[in-house]
Amino acid sequence: METKITILCENDTSKRAARFCRSEWGFSAFVETNQVKILFDTGHTSLYKQNANALDIDLNQTDFVVLSHHHWDHTSGMLSHEFKEKKKLILHPHILEKVSEEKAHLFNRDFELIASETSLEFAPGIFYLGQIPRVMSFEKGEHKGDSMLDDSAIAIKTAKGVIVLTGCSHAGICNICEYAKEVTDQDLYAVVGGFHLTQKIQATVRKTIEYFKAENVEHIYPMHCVDFPTLVRFYDEFKTIKYATGDVINL
Repeated sequence: METKITILCENDTSKRAARFCRSEWGFSAFVETNQVKILFDTGHTSLYKQNANALDIDLNQTDFVVLSHHHWDHTSGMLSHEFKEKKKLILHPHILEKVSEEKAHLFNRDFELIASETSLEFAPGIFYLGQIPRVMSFEKGEHKGDSMLDDSAIAIKTAKGVIVLTGCSHAGICNICEYAKEVTDQDLYAVVGGFHLTQKIQATVRKTIEYFKAENVEHIYPMHCVDFPTLVRFYDEFKTIKYATGDVINL
């Protein structure tokens, strides 16, 4: 299965797309395989739509919308959606409890809701991971006192291993990867998205780098909620390049 991931919204704009795309704090990606098209998160304004138009992506071709967690910088863009027909919206049920009444009403009114705490194969070889088990002692799996049980990710099976696409990794990027391996019964091939790592938690950063080394991950794309010093450390260890709004990842 060939997978194309276009970054519709990220904190920065790529040099390639700087003339026609803009950025904002948040995350949104458009995933295309030979079977389905998935809108993963929507940033916090209508910017993801504007950038999709600039990149010649027709969001009405979306088969599934998936939300990684409830935070505003990943879900508020939903308020400006203009889908011509109801789309299937996959999320953790806690998201419906945590978002504003306005968002919850819109989700129920405009989408076919698929709320799941457990992992779900929503297309052949493509999984919503649901609630992530906390198995790594060095990852807290919470955010500012919130256990963040709604934080999840997508796992895509390929001939080379599993691709993990995450929004912010509040559950812990290594926890997410371990569960993706378990659900798909594959080794890691690529990890894309927000890793939620900063120099303030250097011990966690070090352990995460050790984990990715041990797993021998072929492609690592940290972005969004990863600070500059940590991005530098990933570059030093893996020669990773930070992708941004307008960039395309082919896997």
